[in-house]
Amino acid sequence: MFAMKDFYNQVMGAIESKVDMIVTGAGFSRDIFKIGKKHNTPIVMIVSTPGMAKLAEKLGASAIIAEAKEAGGHLGTDQPLRKIFPAIRDAVKNIPLIAAGGIINGFEMAEMMDEYGADGVQVASRFVLSEECPVTDEFKQAYLNAKKEDIVLTSSPVGLPGRAINNPFVQALNAGKSIATKKCPFACLKHCDHHYCINERLQNASRDGKIDEGLIFSGENTYKMKEILSVSEIFKLFQEQAESVYKEGKGFCPAAI
Repeated sequence: MFAMKDFYNQVMGAIESKVDMIVTGAGFSRDIFKIGKKHNTPIVMIVSTPGMAKLAEKLGASAIIAEAKEAGGHLGTDQPLRKIFPAIRDAVKNIPLIAAGGIINGFEMAEMMDEYGADGVQVASRFVLSEECPVTDEFKQAYLNAKKEDIVLTSSPVGLPGRAINNPFVQALNAGKSIATKKCPFACLKHCDHHYCINERLQNASRDGKIDEGLIFSGENTYKMKEILSVSEIFKLFQEQAESVYKEGKGFCPAAI
């Protein structure tokens, strides 16, 4: 996240660890493209508008992720994926454009790639419910238990809205109750409004299993997912679902769903 105070150190640490690429969002850094070019590391930028997509491509992005309101975590738009994607597709000319936000199955993957012209999709929440995901069992159970009305918007010290599963912490936060941290334990953000410590609250849920005291970021369609599978099984399921509605030479067949 560009919002992190040690953003540059994190980027350099990733490069020194020989990562395949760096995906960045929650703000826009012009310098990261120069760094990526210098160290031969592809930079993939998360955007929500055609203007930012065009600028990122001009500055040297290797790919663009168009992320919409259906995504979990910090959000850069209140518009749905199928509304914002066509304009971003028109803006991005020469590099891959990846669709993100609310995609949880192969049917939607096939739709975005064939109907909307995406070069790929980004999937996050579905892999929380994988056997390999290292979050606590309590965190995964919150995903499994979630109903449509449980997935809400809340505020973040980063200065962006975030999508999460409703719980006592989020209820208190959205009610405007005082939950400020007495002393900042991390000093991780460039600009933090200090009304709570996001690092602490994320760790409460994902690492410590304190679900009622934590922030459970989740995509808008999490309530539709009701089973934990291995990563390989998820990939296989996506492939089978996509192939069932995409016929070579005929394109996407929504009637087959």
